[in-house]
Amino acid sequence: MDENTKNNLSSTESDSAEVSTSSGEKTAHDAQSSAENITNSELNDILDQNQDDSDDENDDEELAQKPDYEKEIIDIIRGNASPKYMRDRLDDYHENDIAEVLSKLTVDERKKLYRVLTRDKLSEIFEYTDEDDASVYLNEMDLRKAAAIISSLDSDTAVDILREIDRNKRTVIIDLMDAESRNDIALIASFDDDEIGSKMTTNFISIRENLTVKEAMTELVDQAAKNDNISMLFVVDDMGTFYGAIDLKDLIIARRDDSLEDIIITSFPYVYGQESIDDCIEKLKDYSEDSIPVLDNNNRMLGVITSQSIIEVVDDEMGEDYARLAGLTAEEDLTEPLKDSLKKRLPWLLILLGLALIVSSVVGAFESVVSQLTLIMAFQSLILDMAGNVGTQSLAVTIRVLMDESLTFKNKVELVFKEMRVGLCNGLLLGVLSFIAIGLYIHFFKDKTLMFSYAVSGCIGLSLMLAMLISSAVGTLIPLFFKKINVDPAVASGPLITTVNDLVAVVTYYGTSWILLINILHLAG
Repeated sequence: MDENTKNNLSSTESDSAEVSTSSGEKTAHDAQSSAENITNSELNDILDQNQDDSDDENDDEELAQKPDYEKEIIDIIRGNASPKYMRDRLDDYHENDIAEVLSKLTVDERKKLYRVLTRDKLSEIFEYTDEDDASVYLNEMDLRKAAAIISSLDSDTAVDILREIDRNKRTVIIDLMDAESRNDIALIASFDDDEIGSKMTTNFISIRENLTVKEAMTELVDQAAKNDNISMLFVVDDMGTFYGAIDLKDLIIARRDDSLEDIIITSFPYVYGQESIDDCIEKLKDYSEDSIPVLDNNNRMLGVITSQSIIEVVDDEMGEDYARLAGLTAEEDLTEPLKDSLKKRLPWLLILLGLALIVSSVVGAFESVVSQLTLIMAFQSLILDMAGNVGTQSLAVTIRVLMDESLTFKNKVELVFKEMRVGLCNGLLLGVLSFIAIGLYIHFFKDKTLMFSYAVSGCIGLSLMLAMLISSAVGTLIPLFFKKINVDPAVASGPLITTVNDLVAVVTYYGTSWILLINILHLAG
């Protein structure tokens, strides 16, 4: 091939490449311009089309099956692999997944697992284990190893587990723990269960306020070996008094020789260790921080409340409120002994029995009304049930509203009148329906005259409206009263409200019947 031909080919290839490149750039530019100039209507069409395509794909394809981690972990533990291989395999699984498996293993298999895994791995697993189960598992292992694991746990978790262990064995374990861990546990245990300090952990990074960024980074590295809660750093003065907080991201991007003062958040939220959980739970929920500092009465930093602890506290509070709404003194579970269940349920049942006797005696007081007009007895349960239902609804709404600690007296008055308006409107609608339906029922099925039938149904409708109005007020005022006297509003349980409203409904129903049907319309007999 001669030189001219080569040059021509080279020129042609170059031109072709330029055209191709230019074409590619033009295509990309056109696509970018098209994307920039897209209208709202076109974007909506694209979104709708993508959604339709996604729906079609979901119809045609089955969801991917999640791996059965439980079976995989059990197979590894029950296998005959070497300890190192087993440890490396188990390191690939989350600690929570391994914690879920522990109850499925035999004692010998768990002891095998204790020997294979490192202390740090075991302590992370125990962070996800229920306190009752954890105490059983610790009893299965060597005391020294048990002490080492508890020393590695967050201090609040360690306290919860130690409380479930036999006192004699607990004493031995505490003696085997290092001094720092013992001091941390003693600090947490010094708070009452209803104080927020009992839920804190001493796993946090603390630095002095007079450091440079470089010195603060060095201090972070030194402390991170023992405290892995590093997303937020807390700043204190030489006396340990809380000064503020630093976000780890801000510390990383700051210049090495800058002063910390520029990146310290001095308005960071905090709580005092002796504050009750109920008082500060709303404050904690309002912030999305990973950790919130806990101070003593001299403003010295004691520990932190983590977001995980906040979730657990909220869950515990909701469980307690739910139990009280059901008339229990505490939560129950499936494995709870009969004696414990009776102790939780019997106190409220005795109180409710006394109230029920009062309701029965009130019904007895209207014996003359019933003897003269026995038909009204058939509709007593309708009035009582609806009054109880309305009262329970108002109770639920009121307890939810009372979770807002900033509620003013005006807000509470507005709540009472709002619930009464709702009760009145519902009562009016249901009263009219009852008036029509019950009147027809009495006329056609009881062979009564239309006048008699609708006189009775009118009395029932009026009683229903009044009972629902009063029950709405009662369901709101009772929890407000408990809140005023510093008693948990959830104590105004569903059964209590229902029983009180039964009393209201009985008096309303039979009182209205006595006035309207017997004394005014003279329908007796």
